Amino acid sequence: MNLDIKGVHFDVKEETHEFIEAKLEKLEFASDFIVDLDFTLTKENPEFQTEVKLHLKWGHQSVIKVHGYDLHEAINSLIDKLDHKVRKEHEKITDHKSG
Repeated sequence: MNLDIKGVHFDVKEETHEFIEAKLEKLEFASDFIVDLDFTLTKENPEFQTEVKLHLKWGHQSVIKVHGYDLHEAINSLIDKLDHKVRKEHEKITDHKSG
């Protein structure tokens, strides 16, 4: 799984990188079928826009966005939505294969 984290209008600190990587541990079950995760963290005073582009090995792509006034809360919410999306897509594929 390729992980890219970039900031727009601010520099992403190492602690934010580590925070995201720690949160992504709950997606460990999906690491073999997630090709790319591209995070874009944008500072738009007074809030942040967090976005992740998800690319799965069977060609599915999604973009998930969350706005928030606290960067880490917005990242938490974004990872929760990402987790839900990955689980849903994984279920679709496993149901399709078994059905």
